[in-house]
Amino acid sequence: MKPSFPFTRRRVIQLAAATTGASLAPFALGQDAWPSKPISIVVPFPSGGTTDVLARALADALSRSLGQAVIVESKPGAGATLGADYVAKAKPDGYTLLMGAVHHTIATSVYKTLSYDFQKDLTPVTTVAMVPNVLVVNAALTPSKSVAELVSLAKGSKTELAYGSNGNGTAQHLIGTQFQASTGTRLLHVPYKGSGPLTTDLLGGQVALSFDTITPVLQHIKSGKLRALAVTTARRSSVLPDVPTLEEAGLKGFDIGTWFGVLAPAATPREVVARLNAEMVKIIKSPDFAQRMQAIGADPIGDSSREMAERISAETVKFARLVKDGNITVN
Repeated sequence: MKPSFPFTRRRVIQLAAATTGASLAPFALGQDAWPSKPISIVVPFPSGGTTDVLARALADALSRSLGQAVIVESKPGAGATLGADYVAKAKPDGYTLLMGAVHHTIATSVYKTLSYDFQKDLTPVTTVAMVPNVLVVNAALTPSKSVAELVSLAKGSKTELAYGSNGNGTAQHLIGTQFQASTGTRLLHVPYKGSGPLTTDLLGGQVALSFDTITPVLQHIKSGKLRALAVTTARRSSVLPDVPTLEEAGLKGFDIGTWFGVLAPAATPREVVARLNAEMVKIIKSPDFAQRMQAIGADPIGDSSREMAERISAETVKFARLVKDGNITVN
């Protein structure tokens, strides 16, 4: 006699399907409801710099795309690490994002202690843009019209020429250190909280030069108040085609640009990260956004989360070596 079972095979399959559907329904509804309130993009520098400009351009388009307000919050300090720490510890629900930058991959090696792990506590969404850095001098304060003339001026000066950066452990700081090592010069490093206050002091003559990104200094280069001597990337900038690279100026091994990208707290649901990536990439790849980026000297990227993670991992290793060679530390 065959044993009798309370459920037929068909009934088991029906119940399994119903149970699965029921268990997924609340989750799916929760995801469909996102976003149901304003989203914040945290900028770890003061307003007016490249990070802020890019965040606002993205936020403007994203708010229209998602049908929700996207607010840009400025949380500057400690070489952009304060803003990163804030987002790393925020609720992982897709409503608090970081406009990160290359500086964060450098900070991992520069700071002896950080209260967050950039690769473990944050998850990449997409790289927004890449912006070349440019060596600029105050045209009224510094007569140098080439890198060679600047090097000669620095070596012959009784006092150290001052260069400004966006803070200790940022790309500008690292470029300045590498520049001194390559040219045998000594420069005085003056850290700021961001490009806004740095540019103000550069124009005012409080510092003689900087290695900032093109965006905050482009209009001043065009007006003649600042003089661009070289870009720090391997290729010339499309908005400054007549400005040579540092490699062309005789300094070997220079290829540092500044990328900017969006990250979320590590435990943010994958579906939310995927939605953010899809919406942002669509915006970044649009002709309107590309035109806005061209105007500020930025090259739009719009990659996948995985590709951005690979960029972060590779650059963390690269900059760890440069930091060690330059003996750069921040307490």
